[in-house]
Amino acid sequence: MLSVRSLHTDYAAAGGAVINAVQDVSFDVPDGELFTLLGPSGCGKTTTLRSIAGLERPRAGAIELNGRVVFSSDKRIFVAPNRRNFGMVFQSYAIWPHMNVFKNAAFPLEVRKQRPSRKEIEQKVMRVLETVQLADLAGRDATKLSGGQQQRLALARALVMEPQLLLLDEPLSNLDAKLREAMRFELKRMQRELGLTTIYVTHDQSEALALSHEIAVMNEGRIVQIGSPRDIYERPHNRFVADFVGTTNFIGGRMVSANAGNGRARVATALGELSVQCVEALPKDAAVVVSVRPEDVELTEAPPAREEGDNICVGTVAAKVFLGDYLDFQVKVGDSVLLARVHPSLRTPVGHAIHARMRAEKCVALAEGAAARVAA
Repeated sequence: MLSVRSLHTDYAAAGGAVINAVQDVSFDVPDGELFTLLGPSGCGKTTTLRSIAGLERPRAGAIELNGRVVFSSDKRIFVAPNRRNFGMVFQSYAIWPHMNVFKNAAFPLEVRKQRPSRKEIEQKVMRVLETVQLADLAGRDATKLSGGQQQRLALARALVMEPQLLLLDEPLSNLDAKLREAMRFELKRMQRELGLTTIYVTHDQSEALALSHEIAVMNEGRIVQIGSPRDIYERPHNRFVADFVGTTNFIGGRMVSANAGNGRARVATALGELSVQCVEALPKDAAVVVSVRPEDVELTEAPPAREEGDNICVGTVAAKVFLGDYLDFQVKVGDSVLLARVHPSLRTPVGHAIHARMRAEKCVALAEGAAARVAA
């Protein structure tokens, strides 16, 4: 297991100011799992990864892998990057252009202090090239590979050292959208088959949701929520997470009743009184925002059958956009506008009345002003 505890990493800025790039970051990653650090540019995710790799020296904290301490401020331990046995793939693949595929993958073995025999090198390299599906291209010049193939070669070069931990820093960001999507499946397959403990850094929420066992959302140097992809998406702890991970509707309101035993409550909003789900205790009269994902706003032309916990309102289609496998509707309800994502078979014209249903378990009440609340 990888354990990161109370990590602080600072930078000296121009004029002598200190930038707190990473502040009190803690998390655990079980063996064989892929853990993603997700957040906007400048949130501290890459600095956290570089601190784990040993490329940055934190001011405080501890980093331990399978019982081996590689950094501890209290014990004054700092293991050099080349002695940590961690593999790393950067945003730019740094492929050696004067070498072919085989030699690029073999390079880390050939320069290591205890160099394996030529036969061992060949066996190890061909095994990882098979894993990344490049064995047939072993003799090809690296410059003649496609972007996706270069990305896989960079992975092969990291895997050939048989690392205890794989660190990936936005490895798909240089690929076009279609290739990036295909490579997500490849990465997921390889990581699961090899059982490699992996830390993945990205600002792309779709990537994080598709690949991860667990996600840590970061903002301003801190972790604001840790959870499974489904938890992060369906039960955000604050407005920042709800807004950053996917698209959502925010409906302002005030608590009419405190949390029931099942986490349900009532909120007074411009759409009327809504039945909602609470992820934390919120008192009566507290100012809140209700987050509802567009795909959870169900639209029908006829009044829907009401079930317990349903929130139903009537509005007017203000606009709609056809996006192939779904339609985005903007529905005006009073002075508010709801975004709904529905099947393209719904053809209600702009200007016509439409019914919107939102189930209580899909309406998440968040404390207003909780945008930067730090994960416990």
